[in-house]
This record gives sequence, structure tokens and C-alpha cells, in this order.
Amino acid sequence: MSTINELFGSMVFNEAVMQQRLPGKIYGELRSAMAEGTRLSPEAADVIASAMKDWAIEKGATHFTHWFQPMTGITAEKHDSFLAPSGDGVTMELTGKELIQGEPDASSFPSGGLRASFEARGYTAWDPTSYAFIKDGVLCIPTAFCSYGGEALDKKTPLLRSMEALNTQGLRILRLFGDKESKTVKATVGAEQEYFLVDKSVYDCRKDLIYTGRTLFGALPPKGQELADHYSGTIKPRVAEFMRDLDEELWSLGIMAKTEHNEAAPAQHELAPIFTTANIAADHNQLTMEIMKKVARRYDMVCLLHEKPFEGVNGSGKHNNWSLCTDTGINLLDPGDTPEENARFLLFFCAVLQAVDDYQDLLRLSVSSASNDCRTCGANEAPPAIISMYIGEEMDEVLSSIENDRDFGMKSREEFKIGVHALPKFPKDTTDRNRTSPFCFTGNKFEFRMPGSMQSISGPNVVLNTAVAESLCKYADVLEKADNFEQELHALLKNVISGHRRIIFNGNNYGSDWEQEAKKRGLLNMKSLPDCAPCYLAPKNVELFRKYRIYSEAEIRARVEIKLSSYSKIVNIEALTMLNMARREILPAVSRFAGKLSETANAKLSLSASSGKNISCGYELALASEISELTDKAYILADSLGEAVKEAQKISDAFELARYYCDNVLAAMRELRIATDRLERLTDREEWPIPAYGDILFSVD
Repeated sequence: MSTINELFGSMVFNEAVMQQRLPGKIYGELRSAMAEGTRLSPEAADVIASAMKDWAIEKGATHFTHWFQPMTGITAEKHDSFLAPSGDGVTMELTGKELIQGEPDASSFPSGGLRASFEARGYTAWDPTSYAFIKDGVLCIPTAFCSYGGEALDKKTPLLRSMEALNTQGLRILRLFGDKESKTVKATVGAEQEYFLVDKSVYDCRKDLIYTGRTLFGALPPKGQELADHYSGTIKPRVAEFMRDLDEELWSLGIMAKTEHNEAAPAQHELAPIFTTANIAADHNQLTMEIMKKVARRYDMVCLLHEKPFEGVNGSGKHNNWSLCTDTGINLLDPGDTPEENARFLLFFCAVLQAVDDYQDLLRLSVSSASNDCRTCGANEAPPAIISMYIGEEMDEVLSSIENDRDFGMKSREEFKIGVHALPKFPKDTTDRNRTSPFCFTGNKFEFRMPGSMQSISGPNVVLNTAVAESLCKYADVLEKADNFEQELHALLKNVISGHRRIIFNGNNYGSDWEQEAKKRGLLNMKSLPDCAPCYLAPKNVELFRKYRIYSEAEIRARVEIKLSSYSKIVNIEALTMLNMARREILPAVSRFAGKLSETANAKLSLSASSGKNISCGYELALASEISELTDKAYILADSLGEAVKEAQKISDAFELARYYCDNVLAAMRELRIATDRLERLTDREEWPIPAYGDILFSVD
């Protein structure tokens, strides 16, 4: 491609391509389906499918796939060629039926009990709101994925449902403010993606990285991130080439990769895109993670997306920047320049405030996993497990003025009422950010900082969209019946602010006193998935999802089962990997080193005896003794871990099993790691069997 304009979206069956290749009537029918959810006629589907196929073949595609997002957290695809029999030969064909619906085998995907393992049938259904695209010579058609009985088996379907709920309730509020032009209210998302790049040669020597995505052993090197010399520093040549290649691949798929820089930890980096509609943002983020891994391999690197690949240095998150926009271009979380916009903004702002407080348990649960729990409970690198909201000094003053019926002291001495003509202007971004807060207002959007770097953003956005929709529904129910809209609005906002002020915290979330303060406020502090998984089944949460048809109760129970099962399986894999490495690599290596020390000591003693001179061997004897003692301890701890894993196999209840892995197996793994990391610090580098942290973190030149 000669220009960025030619490259961008060149592999996407987007609006421009549709308008060029589809008859006007068919294009209009498709636009209605995309914007309003109307059903396409079979005739229109056939025309669209044929045009899509012709376009894809011109781009070099020979196959198509229904690209979907099962509850594994990654994407799935089954490739079918365009070939169809035609007389004595073949033709290239894609029918409307093949475009709209597919039937992949669903038996091997997680279902959480929604279906029996012998029931194989599942369906994929085209999502026309997400553009089809070409990846690796295959036409990818974004789809939803459901069971034979209609239950959602994927991440996309609940997200689309939550967006519909948010749209319905958002429009109710806009109509109250006299907005008759806006036809849709959409959540928009920009997901900042953090990741590590390491040299493939060192990665290939670490079984823990290969099997689990994180290092289960590793002593810190002398230098880490303490000098802050990597953060936003000069990008190394190989990484810069990777980023340029990555940008081109993402841009060709219409993904608006915008900002790239070095992150805080050595070998850590970040990519941030421009905002887009929530479901498309989710699609794009899944593609971004996949393409990061693919492009890294071209440069003999491996992209690590685990939330905590290295103990003692920063882990990786995925900041979920979330806002609300209308099809007319209004950002509903922008304070605006006029009093009318201020009043509308305040109502939507308070809807988020209430949503985060009322459903803090679901938000915490939405980001919890075996891998992300390693990060969210880490020290001074990620938001802690307690959900709170940072809004800044000025917004705090605005809310206090409303709550207490007093002057807005920062900008005006005018009494701060919600009346359209009395409401003063206030700027949108006059306070600093708070990097320790899980949920921050940053001027015209909210930044949810807790999602993990390798998880799908669909789950957190399902919760956020649905919870905000519930707040807006409550407000609309009250305001639609109001005799005096301004008075009722003022009273409503006062009640919301006073009732949910506890969730606002503008201080240091890493501070030692925050946990006690949060406890006094009645905020939840759930530090692991086993702590928060039961929240899914709380009556208020089941009712929320049922009310807006996001999940049936069976679909909720399935997701609980899948989360718990995944947690237990991941910890089990980590434990088995740790045992394998300890018993077959580390313990034999340090035992050999202790033997060499003993041989050296014996040689010195023998020489001392034969020469009559006193030749000291204190170093060898002391080090051999310490290593032998630690080796015995590590051996015993490995056996304890092995016994803990065996005990876990006896537990059948999903909740009990996840709790056992959290409390017993992970605890045994921590003890074994402490002992082996001490051994690493004592063992000759040439004898240590796996690449050390320094070798990995500084491996990319």
C-alpha cells in the first residue's frame, strides 16, 4: 500500500465497500439491520453474501469462517472453502444461509452444564453490526454463538444484549431532556493493552512460560524497574520494527491503533487504540492480542499477555476506557459548555456512580481469574481488590454542592441548583489522575483499570452496561412521572449522591489505611475468584441480568461453573508444571552443584593433608551445607505440593475445589518458590538450569 489511507481498513468489508458493491436497496436494508436490528430478507442475504465472497476472493481469500468468541476467552474459527460443485467442475460460492448461520461442533467448548458433553450441536449467527474482515487469507464473519436450546455460549451475545438495554434506557433519559433527534445511545470503549516482549530463545527454555504464561520460579535481578528508565523511554530497534509491523496489520483490519510506548517494567509495552463502539472494540481487542503474538514470532520474540508473568515487577492490565455517545455525536459524559448539557451530564454521571456502588461485587467478579488475581492483589502496581471511584476534587465539589444545597465555591458563588438557567459552567479536566484507583473519571469518560491483560473486555462491559442501564431505568421511572422536572431532578441527584458517596475515594488506594476505611464504608474486599464467585448468584444480581435479558439463571450458573472450573484447572496446571520443573530440573541441578562444591572441598583438604599446609575450604563447605539444607527443604516442600494436588482430586464441588486450590495449593506453591528462589541466588549461574529473570527481561536488544 502506498498510503495509510489505502492501507486502513483494506481488509474489512466496511461501509465504503458495501456502498460500492451492493445495490442501493440492499445496502439500505443492511444499514437498517445494523442500526436498528431489523431482520434481513433471504434475498438480501444472498446478494450480500455473493458480494462479500467476490470481494474476499479479489483479496486472495479461498475460505470463510464464522469467527466467534466462546467462553474460553479467546476466539474460535472453523474454515470452509468457497468451493461448490458445478457440473463437471467447481464454482466459488457463499450463500445467504451460509453467511447468516453456521453450525460448529459445540461439545468441546465450555458450557458450564448448559448442555451435556454428548450434545454437539451449536449455532453461530452473523452479527451485522461488526464488519467482516480477511485474516490470513480467510474471510472472517463475526458471529454470536449459542446452543441448540438458544442459550448464549459466548462473550459476544451478552455484550450485544447489554448494549440494547443501555440504548433503551439511555434514550428514555434523553427524551426527558428534549432530545428527539438521537436514535441510539451506545457505550464506546478504548482498551489499552499492556504486554511483554521476550526473546524466543529464552522463552523456549522456560517450561513455566510455555505451559502457564508466567514464571513460577525466578529471583529478581540486581536491576529492575526502580530507576524508571524504561517507562516511555527510547524504544529498542527490534521492538520498534515489531510495532511498525503490528500497526500495519491492525490498520489493515480497521483497528485504530494510536499510541505505543514502553511501560514501567523492563520488556513491558503498551498499545492504545481510538475509541469505538463496545462490541467492535471487543472484537478489535481480541484481534489485537492474536496479531501481537503472531507478529512477535516474526522477530524471534514472544508476546506475553499473562497478567503477572514476572514476580516482583509490574504486571500487565487492560485499562477499559468507557463512555456513552449518541448517534448524533454527543458524548453524554462530557460536561459540555452549556447549563443544559451540564444537567444531562450530571444525571448520566450519577447513573455510573450508583451502578459502580450497587454492583461493585459484579465488577470485581468480572475481572477476577487465576491469572489476574496475581496482579490485582499485587503491591503498588495495580488497583487493589476493593472497588472505589476516583472523580477528582472539582467533581467532588460539584456533587457536594448539590448534595448540601450550597454554592459551588470553585467557579461561582451562584447557588448550585439543577435548574437549567441557574447551573454554572465547569470545565471537564482540571484535576490530576489517580493511577491507584480501580475506576476513575478522566474528564469525559471512565477508566476501569482492573481488567487483566489477556482477558476479553466483553465481561466487564456487560456488567458496566447493564448496571448503568438499571440506574437510568430507575431515574426514568421517577422523572417521567414528575410534575416539576427540575425540582424532581434536583431531589433525585441529591439522593443518589448522598446514598452512594461511600464509593467515592480520591486518595491513595495503595495506602495502608485504605482497607480499614473501606471496611468502615461497607465496601467489599474480595481478593480472589473463590471469594467473589458466589456474588454471581446473589438474588439482586440474578434479577438484574434477568430483567434486561442479559442472562437467564441457567446462563448465570453456567458462567459461575466455567469461572470456577477454569480457575481450578489453571492452578492445577501451574502446580504440576512447578513440580515438574523442581523435581526434574532445579533440584538435580543444585544437587550437582553441591556435589561439585564438596569435591572441591575434598580436593583442598586432601592437598592440605599431603602438603602439610593449611588450605582453607570454608567457602565450599559453608555454601555446600547451605545449598544442601535448602535442597532438602525444597524437596520436602515439593512433596507437600504434590500431596496438596492429590487431595484436590478428591473434591467434586466446584466452589469447594476452587477454594482449596486458592488456600492450599497456591500456598504450597508460594513456599516452594521461596526456597527455590533462594537456591537460585546461591547457585553458580552456569549450573542453574533455566534462564534467570535478568536473561529474560533484558533479552530483547
